[in-house]
Amino acid sequence: MSVAVLSVILIVLLFAFLGAGLWVAFSLLGVGIAAMALFSNAPLGLVMATTMWGHSNSWALAALPLFIWMGEILFRSRLSDDMFTGLSPWMNRLPGQLLHVNVFACGIFAAVSGSSAATAATIGKLSIPELSRRGYPEKMVIGTLAGSATLGLLIPPSIILIVYGVATEQSIARLFVAGVLPGLLLVTLFVGYVAIWAVMNRASLPMEDISVNFREKLRRSRRLLPVMMLIGGVIGSIYAGIASPTDAAAVGVVLALILSWSSGTLSRASFVEGLMGATVTSCMIGFILAGASFLTVAMGFTGIPRILAEWIGGLGLSTYTLLAALTVFFVILGCFLDGISVVVLTASVIMPMVQQAGIDPLWFGIFLVIVVEMSQITPPVGFNLFVLQSLTGRDILTVAYAALPFFFLMVVALALIVIFPSIVTYLPEQM
Repeated sequence: MSVAVLSVILIVLLFAFLGAGLWVAFSLLGVGIAAMALFSNAPLGLVMATTMWGHSNSWALAALPLFIWMGEILFRSRLSDDMFTGLSPWMNRLPGQLLHVNVFACGIFAAVSGSSAATAATIGKLSIPELSRRGYPEKMVIGTLAGSATLGLLIPPSIILIVYGVATEQSIARLFVAGVLPGLLLVTLFVGYVAIWAVMNRASLPMEDISVNFREKLRRSRRLLPVMMLIGGVIGSIYAGIASPTDAAAVGVVLALILSWSSGTLSRASFVEGLMGATVTSCMIGFILAGASFLTVAMGFTGIPRILAEWIGGLGLSTYTLLAALTVFFVILGCFLDGISVVVLTASVIMPMVQQAGIDPLWFGIFLVIVVEMSQITPPVGFNLFVLQSLTGRDILTVAYAALPFFFLMVVALALIVIFPSIVTYLPEQM
């Protein structure tokens, strides 16, 4: 049987499983079992057991539940309120005024939660009622939240970067550091767009009181200190080489508990809710990773990745052409699957092609995450859109339309890191 026919059979089988509502992890396992049973003589049970255990028994993977737990703790704390209070006095004089709070607050919360959906929900719960009450245009309120919340996937500690690192055997610490400058680039693009829009639409914005003096600004900014110390403790320890991502995640959990306790939001109920929320999410992601690892090995037995990589290499595609094709592919795939599933579903097939084309796997990880960010605000399965739809009561198309300018800003960011790859690679090279 030809590779093309085999590939089509497995793809159709995968989408049949997913379309039937089967869990992503079970779908991956099912396709792997079919590939091994039909197209390989390897001992199926032994390979499945050793692969799933070997990839689950990973020290690097231990960072995942810890960072998720840290985000759950902070999600139930006063953090978002503190950020809004601390940031808003400094935003009043900027074109766009408090719309910038959405961008910066999402950027800060992204740096301590690692989750796009958690960032959208946490900041959105506070800023949507507040900005609506002040008379800011709903379209821009929703758009800035939808776009900026995707920073949770890129700014470290990023859950999806951990997943990518484990799936492709890349250094998670280097991936975290590589995400810093692209994250700041996106923040800059978002702020610039809001400022330009505000200058062109002055009549649409309310007149804010900008009479807060410098001393009052500093007094309110003190509420930002705990979260900035938390970010510095987690990211700084990794960048300085003092701690591994797993060690830093443990420190982050302790600091988050202290922060929640000091703000008076830590109780037995919130502690248990956060712990159980982190457990459920971590189990889901871990199970998906285990299924993906087995599928990767099963695909190796069939020879599909090697043959596809050789085929791609034989086409003589330029690097830019390949990246453009992969961008379209990932955005389409992201219209139907969540970001983590996109990464684990495609890693086994895409990475040989990427390496064959001479693309740095570290750089490609950041490229992939930005593309996945784009898919988070594209219907029908854009998770940030779902979160904001529930917060605003608007239909999914209205929310998607509001997020559209930020989708194109991510395309600009993608083009910039392709043209200037050092945006991604500079900081890791300094480690």
